[in-house]
Amino acid sequence: MAQQVVMPKQGNTVESCIIVEWNVQVGDQVSIGDVLCSAETDKSVIDVESTAEGTVLALLFAVGEEAPVMEVIAVVGEKGEKVEVTASSDETDASEQKKEPAQEDKKATPVALDLATSQTAVGSSPRARNLASSLGIPVSSLSATGPKGRVIERDVLGAISQPLTPAAKQAALKEGLLAPKVGSGIGGRVLASDLAKTEAVASASPSSSPVVEGTVTEIPVKGVRKVTARRMMASIQGTCQLTLHAFADATAMKRLRSGFKASKPELGLSSVTLNDLVLFAVSRTLTQFPAFNAHFLGDKILQFSSVHLGMATDAKRGLLVPVIRESQSLSLKAISVEVKRLVAKCNDGSATPEELSGSTFTVSNVGSFGIEAFTPVLNVPEVAILGVGTIIPKPVEAKDGTISFVPHIGLSLTMDHQAVDGADAARFLKALMENIASIDLLLAL
Repeated sequence: MAQQVVMPKQGNTVESCIIVEWNVQVGDQVSIGDVLCSAETDKSVIDVESTAEGTVLALLFAVGEEAPVMEVIAVVGEKGEKVEVTASSDETDASEQKKEPAQEDKKATPVALDLATSQTAVGSSPRARNLASSLGIPVSSLSATGPKGRVIERDVLGAISQPLTPAAKQAALKEGLLAPKVGSGIGGRVLASDLAKTEAVASASPSSSPVVEGTVTEIPVKGVRKVTARRMMASIQGTCQLTLHAFADATAMKRLRSGFKASKPELGLSSVTLNDLVLFAVSRTLTQFPAFNAHFLGDKILQFSSVHLGMATDAKRGLLVPVIRESQSLSLKAISVEVKRLVAKCNDGSATPEELSGSTFTVSNVGSFGIEAFTPVLNVPEVAILGVGTIIPKPVEAKDGTISFVPHIGLSLTMDHQAVDGADAARFLKALMENIASIDLLLAL
């Protein structure tokens, strides 16, 4: 009897994986535990093992295609056996289904699968249709990224950044017009007149991209880049972000760093970096301000007693955020060792989903590029993220009126104003500045 092999679930945040390479072909014999393919998540590359023994009867996704987790990717059975998979009779995609187990069997019917046409199915999920209708977006105008060519909810969300006025919604649905991402109304709201402009532009220029001279390289948006783009847009659209900028006295940090570099090798401190010191200070400051070590979920806020510190990492595959677990209880040396272990795993692609999820606060350091201050984007659902800049000399006036130049490190705190207030963010940033300025004393606590 034919058995289905599904794309395994990879943590709570991974929705789909991209097939990187198939290790088998239709007709090959496989055993349980054999690696069928390699797949790329937004976090790492994984090996997908066979959960069945027999002949490979069908491979349902081509190399480069995106397979949702818990979706059938291959069928294994007896040689010559007819290939069948279980398909849902409604159009809800796998990532959006939330049915009770008792209902699942009633709605599922076995159907013969034609491998040549399995990826050309069209349609839209109920949630996508409902959302599109509420926003005034014709489903037929959307690009589909869901399983088997279906339009799903994220396709609707990605099609518009600003809300439509009631008149614009009615006109869009009635006439089948596509709304622009930003309209001419207050706050960028899309007006009915903006729909007419969109139609005129589309009629005048059938090409979706401008004609330019010279060589043009087309780069597909997929893998880590695709997921990062989707998450950054969702972060901006779904939160009320405010950034505060400040500079902290880095004299003590630089002095400690110099001492660590010159310390005895057996102490294991020579590799401690300025970034490690900042992470240590952040982990201790968050215990003083639990409102910032939290997740905002719309109707509730979750505050955490443990500081699971996310660390934005410029890995070879793109932006990844490994997590330093229980950082509030780790020594400076332990944090430094863990940072290097996680960065190495991110660069060689071996970081696990568990190591790349579950952060409660994130730090993004671009100081090595000479950036003084910037606006980091929230790693939702986290309440805040800290951007760390470079160290620069700043003039400081002493009590006697003399001016001296003191090294200062740039700090940029972005917070979700839905969850915390600006004054609270200012107090948190001030406390962090003080902890960094007296980092040598903080280490003694």
